[in-house]
Formats: sequence, C-alpha cells, structure tokens
Amino acid sequence: MGYFFLPWALPGILVTCQTRPTALLDWVRRRPRGGKRLHAFFATLYYCGPRPEEAVAMRVKDVTLPALGADDQWCELLIHTATPEVGKQWTDSGRIHDERDLKGRAEVETRAVPGHPALTRIPRQHIEDEQLQPGDLLFQGETGGILAGSVLRRAWPGARKVVLPPHVFESPTGRRVYDNRHTRLTKLLNDGMPPAQVADWVGNSVPVLLATFARCVEGQLPDLKRRLEAAGDLPELPDAG
Repeated sequence: MGYFFLPWALPGILVTCQTRPTALLDWVRRRPRGGKRLHAFFATLYYCGPRPEEAVAMRVKDVTLPALGADDQWCELLIHTATPEVGKQWTDSGRIHDERDLKGRAEVETRAVPGHPALTRIPRQHIEDEQLQPGDLLFQGETGGILAGSVLRRAWPGARKVVLPPHVFESPTGRRVYDNRHTRLTKLLNDGMPPAQVADWVGNSVPVLLATFARCVEGQLPDLKRRLEAAGDLPELPDAG
C-alpha cells in the first residue's frame, strides 16, 4: 500500500513505509527547476528530522561524510542554528531571515544527528554538483542565498499532487513541509528507538516528544510480547514431599 494514516495522530503526519517517501523524493528530484537541490533538502528532512528552518541554516562544514568505501557509511549532521522565516519588519537586521539559537536549547548548544547511509550519498553528490565550499550554505536558492520557504512550499504540494491518490492529497496527510520531520520522529519511535535518544536527535524534550507522538506509535505489541515471553516467568519449585 505504501502509506497508512493514523487518524488519532497529529494532523498532517504521514506515517509511511518505503514506497511513498521514495516516490515523493524522486518527483522532487526530477523537478525541472532546482529539483536536485530541493531533493537534497527534503531527503535531509526525511532521514534526519531537523526542523526546516534548521536545515536551511546548515553549512557544508556541518556535514561529516565518511570516506568512500568505508565500512561505516553513516554521516553526521551538526545542528546549531535555526533560521525561522519571518517578515522583514519582525527581524532585528531587516532581513527576511534572522539567525536564532536552537529552540529550547542554550545559546552555545548544538546537537549531532546521525544520517542513514541512504542519505550519505545524497549530500555527497549535492556538494560535488554545486561545487560548494565548507563555509557555504548547504542548501541554497537559485542566486546562492538562503533557500526560501516559498520555494519549498511550492515544490512539496506539487510532489504530493502527483504521487498521492486524490483522497490522500486532499487530506491533511503530509501536507506541510514540516510533516517530513514528523514522519521521521514517528518512524524512529515506531522502530523502537529510546525516546530519550530520539528527543536528543530531534531537539525536543522527552515530555514534549511523548506528549506529542506517543499516540502515533503502533505495531510494537507483538515484539514486546516476545520480549516478555523470552524473559520467562517465576521458576517452578519442586513439590514438597
């Protein structure tokens, strides 16, 4: 089927198996105008779950890539700055974007997020294709500046409209760019990752993570039953005789 929607979950969360995210990302990649750049951005959201404003603020030097041919092909993203998109009249600098510290974290605090090997080859190729230098923005607009939210908000609905069935496209499922992050958080929890580790990776507190996503977790009961059964019961004592 490729996707399923949990009606009790947060509006907009697209809880997926492998088919739909692959098709959505592939459509973005094939987009004639800036498709490969946008594909790298959306793939980063899907595989690592940063907030969109955190992703657009990343520099090339914030990505640690393994050597080609290394046995361990996991990459690592360093998240240290958020760039919320706001109107010029709301920024101190008068620009559309102002850099801000990570939501809920100390001014100098950063977080390191592991990137799946399936992601590693995407920023590697992206950096090579765009001939980016360590200090450059990882995801840039057409003129080399910061990647505008308006561009992302045009590309994502286009992918949804082509890839998803009409009734799903009209629903809240995966409607926002931000929902790529929600999909990753939900998948991490459904895969049995410890909530404390997930919270650290995605920049949430454990109470906020569980309060928001606990009801999105399903399918773990059979595995939990097997673990409990493997742990055994109280030993049987010999009959008193």
